Amino acid sequence: MRITRFLSDENKPQFGWIDEDRIGFIQGNPFGEYRRFEAKQKLSEVKLLPPCEPSKIIAVGRNYLDHIQEMQSEVPEYPLLFLKPPSSLLSTGEDIIIPPQSQRVEHEAELAVIIGKKARWLTLDEVKDVIFGYTIANDVTARDLQTRDGQWARAKGFDTFCPLGPWIETDFDPADAIISCHVNSAMRQMASTRDMIFSIDRLLMFISSVMTLMPGDVILTGTPAGVSMLEPGDIVTINIDGIGNLVNPVASAKV
Repeated sequence: MRITRFLSDENKPQFGWIDEDRIGFIQGNPFGEYRRFEAKQKLSEVKLLPPCEPSKIIAVGRNYLDHIQEMQSEVPEYPLLFLKPPSSLLSTGEDIIIPPQSQRVEHEAELAVIIGKKARWLTLDEVKDVIFGYTIANDVTARDLQTRDGQWARAKGFDTFCPLGPWIETDFDPADAIISCHVNSAMRQMASTRDMIFSIDRLLMFISSVMTLMPGDVILTGTPAGVSMLEPGDIVTINIDGIGNLVNPVASAKV
């Protein structure tokens, strides 16, 4: 099933579920008790929002060997974690804003895991039970600031630097899905999730040994090779087989 958030006719955020090209209301919270209503409204008539409201966005760096090689980095012994603020979330169709502080902003196409239950110290047998579903993310990065700062909070944390969506797919097999990223008509990234260094199971066990995971939390699982610079006027399209497309134009900041 596909779960998302959108603006209702009253201009209020509303959870919904998608049936082909139509969307229906969800009463309650899909991470708890809820009721679905018939999907009557055309999907094209609503504005989609980021599909969840996370308490935190946990991202994983250097989780694809080819990306490690292109960045001339070392393979980490353990998953390399960092955080992106919820204020960086952006819905599909909205503009990625290039901030005036950076001269090199890059895309990073990623599979995102959405947590469905409170979890701490997960075992392998428990991992699948806490995953609500999966979606697409773009871990937008100010690469020059990442290099300059030596830590990643500023480079990864600008507003609009975490496009997420367009919906959560609850029936998705992450074992061997193709992730691709086009900027305008040019292919920039393509890889399979099977190429991850640390599997999703291992990531969730490791992360939950550090911090409590809450319903709606987002885990970005790393990006493959091919990251490249974005310019105002570009359109970034990230596709993951079995989920769909996350599409975002790029614009300059208005200061």
